[in-house]
Amino acid sequence: MALSNSFGGGINAAKWVRNLIVLFAVVVLLAAFWPFRSVPTGSRGVLTQFGAIKQIEPEGLVLVMPWQRLALFSIRAESAQIDNADGSTSDQQPVKVSLTVRYSISPDKVSEVYEKYSHDGDLSSYVQTATQEVFKAVTARYNAPDLIAKRSQVSSDINQALRQKLDMYGAQVINIDMRNFSFSDTYMHAINEKVTQEQLRLAAENKVKTVEAEQRAKVVTAEAEANALKAQADGEAYATVKAATAQAEALRVQNEALAKSKEVLELRRIEVERVKAEKWDGKLPQNIYAGAPIPYFNVPASEH
Repeated sequence: MALSNSFGGGINAAKWVRNLIVLFAVVVLLAAFWPFRSVPTGSRGVLTQFGAIKQIEPEGLVLVMPWQRLALFSIRAESAQIDNADGSTSDQQPVKVSLTVRYSISPDKVSEVYEKYSHDGDLSSYVQTATQEVFKAVTARYNAPDLIAKRSQVSSDINQALRQKLDMYGAQVINIDMRNFSFSDTYMHAINEKVTQEQLRLAAENKVKTVEAEQRAKVVTAEAEANALKAQADGEAYATVKAATAQAEALRVQNEALAKSKEVLELRRIEVERVKAEKWDGKLPQNIYAGAPIPYFNVPASEH
């Protein structure tokens, strides 16, 4: 009985070990040949079959057969640093700049980029080379002063040219940051000297303009004062003329009044004399004082 139990226990143990081996083998096979994969956000799945690109899978769940392979390809924004890119202006002035170029792979060109340039979407080496070439070409179209004065236009030209260049590699430019834009020390010293001289010239011109403005102000003030004095003199002369005219008019009126008064007085006197004559009784006064007039007896002056 004991022998039978021992034999049965050995069979169960062997069966358990066998089942465990089978389960492990199934897990390994499922792990190796599991047909479902996922493509994360910001990526594309490059599905290849025996080394050839079968198709480009979008984000999400992908069914992959055992004889196929799925490679993840990033289409997120990437950046390439270009330090001290060299260029030369049209007037042979050396110039350097550091740039940061942000780019991404065009989703419709993933297959082309994967096949020709990169298996993961990293094109930084191509972007650096293309940026160097574009910078040299653009700076050669400007002289040094224009390169400084028209920096925004230069940046726009670089951006446009780089977009066309990177389109060959299936990349699209997001933006370009220019920094550390510089010329040689000798040229920068000459620029600073020129700026200083220009500032001094402008200061001198402003001083001359200030003096001229002050002189014009003085002239205007003098003219205003002269006009005021002239107006005052004209006013006084006019007042004098008016006063003299008024005085003459008053004298004329007065003379006319006096002339009329004499005639009136003479008429009055005649009337008085007539009244006296009417009342006289023909007798001369008995007492005549020396120098007293004799009424109604006018002796005409003797003529010699």
